[in-house]
Amino acid sequence: MKKAMLAALIGTSTLLASGTVSAQAKPEDVIKFRQGVYQVVGWHTRTMGGMVKGQIPYDQAEFARNAEIVAMMSTVAPHAFAPGSDKGAPTRARPEIWSDAAGFKKVMDNFQAEATKLAQVAKTAGSVDQVRGQFSAMSKSCGACHDNYRTK
Repeated sequence: MKKAMLAALIGTSTLLASGTVSAQAKPEDVIKFRQGVYQVVGWHTRTMGGMVKGQIPYDQAEFARNAEIVAMMSTVAPHAFAPGSDKGAPTRARPEIWSDAAGFKKVMDNFQAEATKLAQVAKTAGSVDQVRGQFSAMSKSCGACHDNYRTK
């Protein structure tokens, strides 16, 4: 089920990455896609967070798998904000995403960099202590977007 959802998101992101398809996509479909991307990111981030907080036993392979998925989704996320997708369905995306495109790109690029670093660290981390710092950095980069570009 997770693999099917991930494959669907990847396929959709490929279509949305094309300017022509993106311009033709209905805003409500782009919003649904965006919400799906962040459901995947949230699911896997919460699982890693549970390990970092000691609520779930640390499993290096599972943590690394989750980190890899978040890193991959961080490359998909920027394609989920097509022009005009601020309307058409309920969304918490703020207008600043489009009016401050350079600032939004900067926080998205930082999220992608931190998520990629976490995936790299997680591949060889023998203990939760070895991923804790980078997980925190990735989480903060995610939160930076929430602070300025998402309604509460």
